[in-house]
Amino acid sequence: MAERVRWGVIGSGGIARRRTIPEGIAAAPNGVLAAVFDVDGEANRAVAAQFGGQPMASLEDLLKADIDAVYIASPANAHYQQALAAAGAGKHIFCEKPLGMTVAEAEQMAAAARQAGVLFGAAFMMRFHSQHQAAKKIIDAGGLGKPVYGRAQLSCWYPPMPGAWRQDPATGGGGSLIDMGGHCADLLEMFFGPVSRVSCFTRNSVHAYKSEDSAVVLLEFASGALGTVDTFFCITDEGSKNALELHGSMGSILAEGTIGQGAQGKMTAILKAGAGGYDARQARDASGGIDIAPEPVNMYRAEIEAFGRAVLSGSQPDVGAQAGVRSQKVLTACYESARGGRAVDVSVREEMTAP
Repeated sequence: MAERVRWGVIGSGGIARRRTIPEGIAAAPNGVLAAVFDVDGEANRAVAAQFGGQPMASLEDLLKADIDAVYIASPANAHYQQALAAAGAGKHIFCEKPLGMTVAEAEQMAAAARQAGVLFGAAFMMRFHSQHQAAKKIIDAGGLGKPVYGRAQLSCWYPPMPGAWRQDPATGGGGSLIDMGGHCADLLEMFFGPVSRVSCFTRNSVHAYKSEDSAVVLLEFASGALGTVDTFFCITDEGSKNALELHGSMGSILAEGTIGQGAQGKMTAILKAGAGGYDARQARDASGGIDIAPEPVNMYRAEIEAFGRAVLSGSQPDVGAQAGVRSQKVLTACYESARGGRAVDVSVREEMTAP
């Protein structure tokens, strides 16, 4: 059995160059960068010179190269055709989200991988954050009691820029909601289980580009818990603390900075053996809580290593295509709710159209 996965990267600029190649593929002991392709030939050659791997002139050339798996990090509107081509070439697929531009595309991508006998992974790297994993263990063990409410926030300052594909729904599928809110909703489902219904507001509060720069979602979980996702392209980086709140009948887990691209934030668990009786004074001890600070994990390395283990062992990936399809369905319902001004059942949505 091979000891390392030979990776080909599709869309070598952007997040691949900033994060996933240097922190993930190049750092993972079970992976090696073998080939890169980007429509920007100059940038592609620069990536190859910086990190190794052979620069390819076309997608077809990359898929003919001696590689085992592809990492798709191109604009969202290219994922569908590139994933189908990779499956047809017999390459395992690790794809950034959203998987495609519609639920139907995402499902077809997953089906093409199954039919070709290759693995398909979805790049929800925040699931691998060590503090998120620690929080999940507490929740799964019943430490929060009955889940009541969760909040996930991810915002940044993203001003208009020529050619920015996330600022046009034709290339990105949407704006702040699909780009950042997808991670937030996925995390809340990891903690509290599936969402059954959503109500969503989107708008352009500051920036005049075609995609929304503002989105807030109310989530109703099948368990009965409620949640909110708030995500903006028009709040300053310094002002957004990327908050995560997980509340239950026996306590809360509160965090800042764990949602994002960094390896560690601040997370505190405030847990009680029992909720106790009613306190009319509602006294609160600001000093309480237990710091949750496990050994930091680089999420990009963790997701690449995990998918590499699946490829090398022939097992199913930790975060497979179904996670990407599920995310697409939740986001579909959110955009439909925003357009229609009503709550939308997640389970019956079949297709996502541009907002």
